[in-house]
Amino acid sequence: MIQLDTNRLQLRAFQLEDAEQMFHYAQDERVGPKAGWAPHQSVDETRDVIRLFQQDEDVWAITLKETGEVIGSLGLHDRRPDPEIQHDRQREIGYVLSPDHWGKGYIPEAVREVIRHGFNDLGLERIWCGHFNFNDQSRRVVEKTGFTYVFTTSQQLTRLDGRTVQSLVYVVTKEEYEKRLAQR
Repeated sequence: MIQLDTNRLQLRAFQLEDAEQMFHYAQDERVGPKAGWAPHQSVDETRDVIRLFQQDEDVWAITLKETGEVIGSLGLHDRRPDPEIQHDRQREIGYVLSPDHWGKGYIPEAVREVIRHGFNDLGLERIWCGHFNFNDQSRRVVEKTGFTYVFTTSQQLTRLDGRTVQSLVYVVTKEEYEKRLAQR
């Protein structure tokens, strides 16, 4: 994975040595359920997740430049939420952040950099982002980073508790992204 840098953050590939720091936030009841997965029960479970990240090569560790601490993750996944638009070059962003670092603007900062990377380096035409209707923090990130609401779907949380929830889906196109850049 290519390393990405912002003013305060470094986005890099996960290493197995990151398991303890990731487990710190992945075990927190306030994190996983908002993203549709159960809190991690052990550092070994976290290592297994990191191995999946390494295999798929589509999730960055979000680290603080100043300390190197892993504070979250951000994925750019090959998912296509709209069945009507399958031909475009597109990806979906997903993110989690340690509650220790909520409210500091780290996720919008990281998402903006991944959007730039997606359009400028990967040649994407469309980037998606979604959140569950009960996740106001993710909604605020989506608003701050320029995504536009497209539709709502129902989704069963099979990896959590089986309940059905509403998922709000947003998109930003390369054209919209470039238009916003030109207005700055």
